Amino acid sequence: MARERETVPEIKPNAFSYEQAFARNIGWVTAAEQAILRGKRVAVAGLGGVGGSHLLALARLGVGAFNIADFDTFEIANINRQAGALASTLGHPKTEVLAAMAKDINPELDIRVFAEGVSAGNLDAFLSGVDLYVDGLDFFAFEARRATFAACARNGVPAITAAPLGMGAALLNFLPGRMTFEEYFRLDGLSEEDQAVRFLVGLSPAMLQRGYLVDRHTVDFVAHRGPSTVMACQLCAGIAATEALKILLRRGRVYAAPVSMQFDAYRGRLARVWRPWGNRSPWQRIAIAVARRQIGARARRARG
Repeated sequence: MARERETVPEIKPNAFSYEQAFARNIGWVTAAEQAILRGKRVAVAGLGGVGGSHLLALARLGVGAFNIADFDTFEIANINRQAGALASTLGHPKTEVLAAMAKDINPELDIRVFAEGVSAGNLDAFLSGVDLYVDGLDFFAFEARRATFAACARNGVPAITAAPLGMGAALLNFLPGRMTFEEYFRLDGLSEEDQAVRFLVGLSPAMLQRGYLVDRHTVDFVAHRGPSTVMACQLCAGIAATEALKILLRRGRVYAAPVSMQFDAYRGRLARVWRPWGNRSPWQRIAIAVARRQIGARARRARG
């Protein structure tokens, strides 16, 4: 006789206990610090490659409130890496899927959804009451990213960007009163291709991922295409959540731009780089020139 499949009992919100759900955090944080995290609101724009993983990691950390933004739906090419991308969610809005997943972790969450994504028209509302911004926007979303980081600087909101590169992660923190995103990356007035080059080199001055890219034709800045791995996205979420904990609790040293950090699991290497003038630094200018030549030559070969 076939055995009946066991069902997992549904946890009703009134049976949920925040203290019990996040009790295993205690030890690495104090009970008082956990209560502080419960009262914090974090904004996450972009719920694709890394944004969804950021949201779920922070929800499991016990952060109590979120503002989330994304206008996109899940497609089959997202399945290799994106939290929330499943056969059952293809075609569904990312905000809808990820909000449900986060609420399934903590039914008490306060989530404000911006289903149209972020734009100049809603950034003040998106950042209203926010203690921290965590960047999850698509690599090529330069206009939205620049506007969001500028709004964070204007409103005194600390901001984190953790980028998945190869099989590792690169980190930059932008803190109130310190070097801004625009001062570091210097993207103003540049073509989209030049912005992409400067953003990549600025994110990862050490370029630890470059040595094991096995097919360089898969990187196409013009077509907005590049390879990605789930390992990188998960590492980003862990690193970003750790930085978020330090910023929200004001505990531990937080390195801010122009200091960047990159950890590459494939190579087993960690690099922390200081570029005092950001992309205006002499070493950065050389790296940008080299990257621009390599990407331009690759684009010319692709055209024929």
